[in-house]
Amino acid sequence: MALDQSFVGRTYPPTDPYEVGREKIREFAEAIGDPNPAYTDAEAAKALGHSDVIAPPTFVFAITFKAAGFVIADPQLGLDYNRVVHGDQKFAYRRPVRAGDRLTVTSTIEAIKTMAGNEVIDIRGEVHDEAGEHVVTAFTKLVARRAEEAA
Repeated sequence: MALDQSFVGRTYPPTDPYEVGREKIREFAEAIGDPNPAYTDAEAAKALGHSDVIAPPTFVFAITFKAAGFVIADPQLGLDYNRVVHGDQKFAYRRPVRAGDRLTVTSTIEAIKTMAGNEVIDIRGEVHDEAGEHVVTAFTKLVARRAEEAA
């Protein structure tokens, strides 16, 4: 079943605030093997002009993908998540994510296309801090593989 094209431009409600913690940043940096001291040492981060430790650029994926879950779970859209693979991910930063940030994400469907029988959906996640400052935009591409034909 084709995805409903009328959903292009639809914006979903913002997520509840996610509080970015130093320990979460440290764990993430460790998990991806990035030893940058700005991710674990507040003094090193301050020496670079930051108010506290900052997060690696891909850190926000966890909260932006969770926000994209509103789109994925929308039964009216018609997305069969059993056939979905993650196609691409990009981030456009205005400033780094910092420990202590309380971030919300608002997801919007940017495009829905059919390519080689697969459905491709582009989701934009706008991330703001609790003061309303835009922090980063995440661009997520999901591909719903074509259903296999019955033999």
